[in-house]
Amino acid sequence: MSTQTVNKVTAASLLVALGIIYGDIGTSPLYVMKSIIGNRPISELLVYGGISCVFWTLTFQTTFKYIFLTLSADNNGEGGVFSLYALVKRFGKGKLVIPTILGATTLLADGIITPPISVASAVEGLDVIIPDIPTIPIVIVILSALFFFQRFGTQKVGSLFGPAMVVWFSMLFVLGISQIIHHPEIIKALNPIYAYELLVEYPHGFWLLGAVFLCTTGAEALYSDLGHCGRKNIRITWGFVKISLLVNYLGQASWLMTQGNPSLSSRNPFYAIMPEWFLIFGIIIATAAAIIASQALISGSYTLINEAISLNFWPRVALKNPTDLKGQIYIPSINAILWTGCIMMILYFKNSAHMEAAYGFSITIAMLMTTFLLSYYLIYIKKMKIGWVALLLLIFSTIEISFFVANVVKIKERWMFLFFELFIFMVMYVWYYSRRLNNKFLKFVNLVEQTPMLKELSEDDSIPKYSTHLIYLSKADRTYEIEEKVMKSIFAKKPKRADVYWFLHINRTNEPFTLNYEVVEILDDKVIKVILNVGFRVQPKVELYFKRIVQELVQRKELSLHIRPDGSTKYNAEPDFKFVIIEKFLSVENEFSIKNDWLLTSYFILKRLSISDEKAFGLDRSDVAIEKVPMVYHPVSNIALERKSS
Repeated sequence: MSTQTVNKVTAASLLVALGIIYGDIGTSPLYVMKSIIGNRPISELLVYGGISCVFWTLTFQTTFKYIFLTLSADNNGEGGVFSLYALVKRFGKGKLVIPTILGATTLLADGIITPPISVASAVEGLDVIIPDIPTIPIVIVILSALFFFQRFGTQKVGSLFGPAMVVWFSMLFVLGISQIIHHPEIIKALNPIYAYELLVEYPHGFWLLGAVFLCTTGAEALYSDLGHCGRKNIRITWGFVKISLLVNYLGQASWLMTQGNPSLSSRNPFYAIMPEWFLIFGIIIATAAAIIASQALISGSYTLINEAISLNFWPRVALKNPTDLKGQIYIPSINAILWTGCIMMILYFKNSAHMEAAYGFSITIAMLMTTFLLSYYLIYIKKMKIGWVALLLLIFSTIEISFFVANVVKIKERWMFLFFELFIFMVMYVWYYSRRLNNKFLKFVNLVEQTPMLKELSEDDSIPKYSTHLIYLSKADRTYEIEEKVMKSIFAKKPKRADVYWFLHINRTNEPFTLNYEVVEILDDKVIKVILNVGFRVQPKVELYFKRIVQELVQRKELSLHIRPDGSTKYNAEPDFKFVIIEKFLSVENEFSIKNDWLLTSYFILKRLSISDEKAFGLDRSDVAIEKVPMVYHPVSNIALERKSS
């Protein structure tokens, strides 16, 4: 889908934006005011100050930083931390890897708590109708069903998301207006002086920022979903969304000022402003909105991991396309991790009030990392003056560091959650740096110098033919180079004779949806190298792409493959293709002694745990030969001595 198509503004595209983008931030009225008030005595300073903080947070963080500024930092229409990293990494010289990993880790990790808190907040409205109803089993059933149906895709139900969110935001607006008319003075709360007084004069007022921050937790996910809807659609729909959210917050505040009780007790202002006859309908609509918010987050997690795999931040795992809808993917392993995490969250915290106390800490880190990467984009790509960038950096970092400090106290509420975040971080860190370290040990040879032996082997009838078309996946960036281990594999004790030797190099580009190829015929119809340029949002379906390339070359008669046997028979019209994957494993003789050895060890553990390469590259197992080769890694000190003696 082109950037122009995504950015086209129609009624349908606006509905799609409402259904996909605003689930998380749109369900925040379920718990924000409840979290700000808590068990504190209701007062004008607390209520007015809380509303003022919410309004200016939505204005500065969501509207100015994300809607206006960050959405401009698109990578060919795609957004998110990995897209931004791919856009600016050439300017960072390695300094941007850790911020990117931190941003992705915290965004993915905090996502495990978003579905439980959204669904739990909605379902707990049943307490008003049926006191003491056990909500935990209901939440678990809803979340389990949601994750179970991921394998079938969301193409059909996804068409209902937009209209459902229109109903949700319209309900927010109407409920808010119904209360504002009883206390119109609440409009004064938009004055920033009330926010200042709350943070400075109210006892421990600064720490209330931890609750205020909940109103903007969906802003980072909003940027990640840029590629699904386009910048124009997001900006236009944000006007409707922000007004609906703000009116509902003001309505809840109006109710708080007129309800007559000195404290909130166990009541939720969101459900308290509903007419009694409407409660059951409101709960159903809120639950539907919470499910949509959860679905958006789950889909975003799949996209995040897909990009991480493409940029070498995550092991290759199985990816599936449950429907024919472009861009819709399903990752079974991530689905299982998210489901397990969500169920553990609801069992551990038991209700949304406890989850509110732990929610938001990681998102502040994700926002800080985005701000850091965004500064590179503004300086090196937008060519903005450093003074202006410094000013923007000062404003956003001050706001986000304040939120971070206010959320630090939540660590004690989520100490067990830190282990999950550490696990995600270490997987990305170890995989990225171990891959780089591993690649340093690769040896390359000149492919042109090997062609006479390949030609001789191909024509040697005394050796049984291994395959008509023999294809090796290669990491060699340079056109006329190939890994030494590949040539050793071909000229092994049982040489692999073939009519045509193909060397396929997958070049991951910084653009999201690039998909083209280059063909270099090193020896006519005998030794051919193919460079497949694949964007980081495209799944590398190697077998499909390669066979299509061969078909195009034959049809165009650019190669003479059409005049020679291709391995097909009258019983099977398919050409004889054989892909060879060299699987690496550590030699048991090694004793590591360098500081980076733990990276290599962890890398190969992850390698063994990850899905097999033929599945990761979309290969048919019948067309793949797995060749195990021991990789012997010597300590750096020994390598240095060998070089010196030679």
